[in-house]
Amino acid sequence: MPALADFRPRTPLSLQVAGSVGASGRGRMREGLWQRPALLNLISDVLMLFAAVALGYAAVVWFLSRPLFPLREVVVLTPPAQVTTQQLEYVARAAIRGNFFSVDLETVRAAFEKLPWVRHAEVRRRWPDALELRLEEHQAVAYWTISDSGDTQLVNRQGEVFAASSNADMPALSGPQGTSGYVQGKYREFSEMVSPLGKKLVALSLSAREAWQLKLEDGMVIVLGRDQEKVPVAERLTRFVRAWPQTQERLGVKVAVADLRYPSGFALTPVGDVKAATKGKK
Repeated sequence: MPALADFRPRTPLSLQVAGSVGASGRGRMREGLWQRPALLNLISDVLMLFAAVALGYAAVVWFLSRPLFPLREVVVLTPPAQVTTQQLEYVARAAIRGNFFSVDLETVRAAFEKLPWVRHAEVRRRWPDALELRLEEHQAVAYWTISDSGDTQLVNRQGEVFAASSNADMPALSGPQGTSGYVQGKYREFSEMVSPLGKKLVALSLSAREAWQLKLEDGMVIVLGRDQEKVPVAERLTRFVRAWPQTQERLGVKVAVADLRYPSGFALTPVGDVKAATKGKK
């Protein structure tokens, strides 16, 4: 009887399969996401909440964009002084877009502030179909000319330059770009200083070299020149104002230009000899 062959391996074999786990690992896999109903319910609830919020937001946007709340009027709470009704109506028609809820108030405000005489505008909603408009207009106090370019504009009480037209009787100020507020302040100061002369200061100019020149209502020009450490312009002008009444009586002629650029006195140019006024110390 033939002997049976022995197929038993002489050394134990080991079989390894990638990704294979033991019994405990298989147990953990059975407890994955789909086997955890509480977690699935939570995720479902969160997704439903986000979907509801998105749909609600879309519905609100759609509803507010419908022509259900049209704007019918603009109520001007501050009666304008310089701005015309026609200008306000034009801006309202051009800038107001949308209904009561969707109108862009910032865009409307900026449009009204582009009007020449408007310094500041405030726009609010008034339920159910109106906008309230408050205007702060510029109060022009002087004409302003930029000495570099010659462009003429207006100056308000705050010293701000704005572009508008006016026929009002106001002083004429001029100076380099960006000096309107400074020149306006000096105008008030010089006006008080020349008030004892009984003449109104109608013009004041500041050159690029920081030299001052005044003009009174009778046409006389006062050349102050630059401020000096030893003899400031205020001191020179005060000295002239004090001496002018007696000087005028002695002269007996009308003076066109008073040159105050000298440290210890002043030079006078009578009417008819104005060319000499432009010469002398700088």
